[in-house]
Amino acid sequence: MNNFNVSNDIIPIGEFKTSLSKWFKNIQNTGHHLVITQNGRPAGVLISPSEYDELVHKKLFLNSVNRGLSDVESGKVYSTKELKEELKERRAVRNPK
Repeated sequence: MNNFNVSNDIIPIGEFKTSLSKWFKNIQNTGHHLVITQNGRPAGVLISPSEYDELVHKKLFLNSVNRGLSDVESGKVYSTKELKEELKERRAVRNPK
């Protein structure tokens, strides 16, 4: 995420509506996100598609790590031997000879 610039990256919704195309181009070219205000309060944030994708992938990764940590804490773990046996059984079901 790029540095946040209060004077350039916060705009009222009215100004945003009158120059939509300009703001979309600006976000794509600079990578800066845009905070849109309504009645002087933050109402939304506009980010580039690539930044959105990055945030989604990070969130999915962190969720996966947290599920793994929860499994470890609750004892839902396999030893190496158990894992190899489980994988062997699953392969046999998928690819019967």
